Amino acid sequence: MTLAYLAALVLLAASLSILMASAFLVQQRTGNSGWVDTIWTFSLGLVGSLSALWQIAGSPPNARQWLVAALVAIWSLRLGIHIAIRTAGISDDPRYASFAKEWGLNAPRRMFIFLQNQALGTIPLAFAIFVAAHFPSDALRLQDLAGASILLIAIAGEALADAQLKRFRNDPANQGRVCNVGLWRWSRHPNYFFEWFGWLAYPVIGLSADYPWGFATLLAPIFMYWILVHVTGIPPLEEQMLRSRGGRYRDYQLRTSRFFPLPPRA
Repeated sequence: MTLAYLAALVLLAASLSILMASAFLVQQRTGNSGWVDTIWTFSLGLVGSLSALWQIAGSPPNARQWLVAALVAIWSLRLGIHIAIRTAGISDDPRYASFAKEWGLNAPRRMFIFLQNQALGTIPLAFAIFVAAHFPSDALRLQDLAGASILLIAIAGEALADAQLKRFRNDPANQGRVCNVGLWRWSRHPNYFFEWFGWLAYPVIGLSADYPWGFATLLAPIFMYWILVHVTGIPPLEEQMLRSRGGRYRDYQLRTSRFFPLPPRA
């Protein structure tokens, strides 16, 4: 079984590297970096679903594998379609555009390296899906259903946050204002929070004292939190919001939790 898991790890890494190389080609051809996140989401959904259904020792996929594959597919389709629709309406993603401006003439080479690093960083997420799906038990357990519930709640919460933000932005009266309605009163990034929350599903499904590989599932929420809160999520987005909204966004920062939903401060 160890060899099978190591082989899966290598195959996941190679697949993600190739798919993010294709994202680089699309970004260079269109000039719109928003397609990078679209391709990343669909790539992780595809690789994750297929890895969940991967047969070990010739055994056909069991109910847990089908459940995990379905959950990953639902997550990927919902988020990927949302990002694709948003990307089709813009000329470039402000976060990636800021990186390209900083990189200057080295932007193409730096972008390729950046996306390959993104592929490398996605390996823990895909491997967590694989490990959870291949928990050594054919029958579904309560913790499988609990994990599924967590992911479905996360998908619904993120969809609600995205819908509230879109509705706010589509109202001409809100031009230049900061969205602070619904979930956005409780967190400055409720969509990111629910994205992270969904990755808790895989430790819930895969953790067990009798399954040493299950501890690898903890890498998914840990890595996703680090990426969203400290690297490519909140920091560049808040810098862009401060440039475009100025004092209004600073006031919003003072009264609203950065990540975890909490009651707004006076």
